[in-house]
Amino acid sequence: MKRLGALVALTLCIASFNLASAQSINKSKFGKGLQFIAADSSFSLKFSTRFQMLYQGAINNSSEQLEDRFLIRRARLKFEGFAYSPKLEYKIELGLSNSDIGNDDPARFNNADNIILDAVAMWNFAPGWELWVGQTKLPGNRERIISSQKMQFVDRSLLNSRFNIDRDAGLQLHHTHTVGTAIVRESGSISMGEGRDITVNNAGGYDYTAKVEVMPFGEFEGGGAYVGSDIYREETPKLAIAAAYNYNDNASREGGQLGDFLSDQRDLSTVFVDYMFKYKGFSSMGEYANKSAPNGPVVLRTDEGAVEETFVTGNAFNIQAGYLFPSNWEIAGRYTTYNPDEVTSLNAQEQYTLGLSKYIVGHSLKVQSDVTLQDTPGRENTFLFRVQMEVAL
Repeated sequence: MKRLGALVALTLCIASFNLASAQSINKSKFGKGLQFIAADSSFSLKFSTRFQMLYQGAINNSSEQLEDRFLIRRARLKFEGFAYSPKLEYKIELGLSNSDIGNDDPARFNNADNIILDAVAMWNFAPGWELWVGQTKLPGNRERIISSQKMQFVDRSLLNSRFNIDRDAGLQLHHTHTVGTAIVRESGSISMGEGRDITVNNAGGYDYTAKVEVMPFGEFEGGGAYVGSDIYREETPKLAIAAAYNYNDNASREGGQLGDFLSDQRDLSTVFVDYMFKYKGFSSMGEYANKSAPNGPVVLRTDEGAVEETFVTGNAFNIQAGYLFPSNWEIAGRYTTYNPDEVTSLNAQEQYTLGLSKYIVGHSLKVQSDVTLQDTPGRENTFLFRVQMEVAL
């Protein structure tokens, strides 16, 4: 399966370059991909690729032994543009690294490789309205919607890894309008509820998401409400506030769309509240998440009563802020607390992170580093440190 996925990705790359040679290339420059429009204007295509090279290490208070490694954290191919009409856009994104691909439970889903990240068509059928069809990110927490290319730190927070609703296949409806100087966005989705690249019949019920976002001072420069750091240096204060609710009917995986498949199902409800603020190089983002299972998250216990299978429920809070200097160096700090429900027997954690980044060509060419103190009650503190280079063409 992995060989087949790599072959498909390579074929798409070759086809795109061959097609590019037969069309007029325009607006192509570093970080913006290879862009062209068909001679009869019947479609457009932008091809881009990127990767992240990561070094990470960890050491705890009592141990002098360093655990570290180098890895390709992400390697992506992306194709986007319009088909037939500029009102019908599309996006295809493929993940090639082991961290991108992952696997489903081999006993139930034949060890399917999750190569396809996004495959979605977006139809602007009326002013301010878009219908999305396919697989892509659900309208959940802000940190997850922000591209992994455009993050303020080396990677997303503990809140996101525990509670985000990730990608899913289905339908989404998006609406944008203005109220005075404010921009209001509403979005909703109906999806499978079991995450990306699932090819069997729906094991449980469907997943439903609704989100409302308000930008009281108008739109951010360059879509900055979903870009880490104030790389556009907003000339006036910009603020975005959002709330989202997700209901996953009879979820099968421990996180809903993510995690191991469990031996029983549960309804999951998740609430997200977040904000983004930017002004003249300063940026701040905060999120709160709460996930619950009304019928109880624990699925299976051992004969001794220990939790063997459970859905991940509880709450988390994340806040971060940074300042981008005129030299394009940025210093940033982040605090995250994760509080699982006691019945799950999962470990609570707090993380304190300090980051230092150098933006060479915005988020397209940058080097980021961070150091994290991880505090887990009942265990020794652990220090995590990472350095990552991003190259996006």
